Amino acid sequence: MTSWLVTGGAGYIGAHVVRAFQAEGITPVVLDNFSTGLRQFVPAGVACVAGDIRDQELVTNTLIDHDCVGVMHIAGFKYAGVSVREPLAAYSNNVTGIASVLAAMDQAGVQSLVFSSSSSVYGTPAVETVTEDAPNHPESPYGESKLIGELLVRDLMRARPGFVGVNLRYFNVVGSGTNEVYDISPHNLFPLVCDALAHQRTPKIFGDDYDTPDGTCVRDYVHVADLAVSHVAAAKALGQGKPLLPAYNLGSGDGLSVRQIMDAFAAATGIDFTPQVSPRRPGDPARIVADGTAAAADLDWKMRHSVADMVSSAWEAWKAAGFPTL
Repeated sequence: MTSWLVTGGAGYIGAHVVRAFQAEGITPVVLDNFSTGLRQFVPAGVACVAGDIRDQELVTNTLIDHDCVGVMHIAGFKYAGVSVREPLAAYSNNVTGIASVLAAMDQAGVQSLVFSSSSSVYGTPAVETVTEDAPNHPESPYGESKLIGELLVRDLMRARPGFVGVNLRYFNVVGSGTNEVYDISPHNLFPLVCDALAHQRTPKIFGDDYDTPDGTCVRDYVHVADLAVSHVAAAKALGQGKPLLPAYNLGSGDGLSVRQIMDAFAAATGIDFTPQVSPRRPGDPARIVADGTAAAADLDWKMRHSVADMVSSAWEAWKAAGFPTL
C-alpha cells in the first residue's frame, strides 16, 4: 500500500494532513520529535516514529521500513518573531532539517517531496495581492530558512533526474477540521483570542487606523482542513507525474480584517466583548493577501469554509480540549 511520510505529523497542520491522506486511502507515517506536536493528535493505528528530522539515519530507515513513496515535509521551527532572537534555532531546524530529509530521501530512493514553505519568503510585498512570481525578500531568519529550503529542493531536482518536489506557501492557517486537533501556538491570533476569552481577558487589536475598510490589518486566513486537502492533492499530482509549478500560494485572494475576526469570535462564542485597541506593531503592513489562482487550477485549492466556520471550529476544538492554557 502507498505510504507517505509526514514529518511533523503530530503538529496542528501535520495532523490534519495525516487525516486528509487517510481520507484519500493513502497510508500516512508520522515522524515527530513532539517539541510542539502532541502524540494525541495522531490518529489511532497510524505508525508514529518519535525522533528528529536531523537524524538522517532515522529518517532513512523510516522511509525504507515503511515503504514510503514520498515525503510531506511539515516539521520545522515556525515562529518568525522568535527566529529574530533565536536565529540558530531557525536555521538548525529548518535548513539542517530539510537537508537531512533530502539526503535521507536520496539514500532511500524516495523521489517525491511536498514542502511546507511559507509566505514569509516574500517579506513585505510591494503589492496587496501576492502572486507566486513576486520577489522573495524574507525579513526574518525564519523566512530566510524557508527560502533556503525551497532552493535546496530546486537544486536536488536539478541534480537528480526523477526527483520531483513542490513548495506550498501560505499565510495564516486557522480553524480545526476535527475537535481532536487544535492550534496550540502562543504566537497565532486564533489561539490567543481563544485563550483570552476562555480566561476572561480582553483580546487585543494592534492598531485600528490602517488604510483598510475598518482600520484594522487585513490578512489571509485559510482553514486548516482546506489546506490539508491541497497538500494531499499536491502529493497525488507528483505521484501521477503531472507538471507542477515550483511553488504555489494557498490563499483566499480577499483576506479578512482583524476586526472581522473579533466580531466572528463574539458571534461564535456568545461572549460580548469589545477588543482592546493597542498601538500598531512596527512592521505590520495594512494588507497582505495571497492569490490562490494557480493552486485552484492544479491542487484542488478552494476556500470551502467561511470566517464563521473558521472561528467556530477553532473555538469548539479549544473547548473540547478543556480550554488549554497557552
